[in-house]
Amino acid sequence: MSGKYFEATDQNFQAEILNSDKVALVDFWAAWCGPCMMLGPVIEELAGDYEGKAIIAKLNVDENPNTAGQYGIRSIPTMLIIKGGKVVDQMVGALPKNMIAKKLDEHIG
Repeated sequence: MSGKYFEATDQNFQAEILNSDKVALVDFWAAWCGPCMMLGPVIEELAGDYEGKAIIAKLNVDENPNTAGQYGIRSIPTMLIIKGGKVVDQMVGALPKNMIAKKLDEHIG
């Protein structure tokens, strides 16, 4: 099921991701990144699957360098799982949906 992911930015990251009571999966990406483009549809599917259970977000590293820098993002795509304002897991690369979902499930509930 496809859904709408949250578009995270330097401006809304603190309020919408770090201060949320929900677990968040944040995909750090860029338009020029081939693997990021391959991961895009997977993120959309996860957004639908986890609607109401977790925040599924994408953050464009070119448009939002402060947040990417704050988390030391060097390779993209990088996905961070954030819970209670803290990074609890990290994945690098265009991973299959089931692997991402498994990691996310470990931190929900």
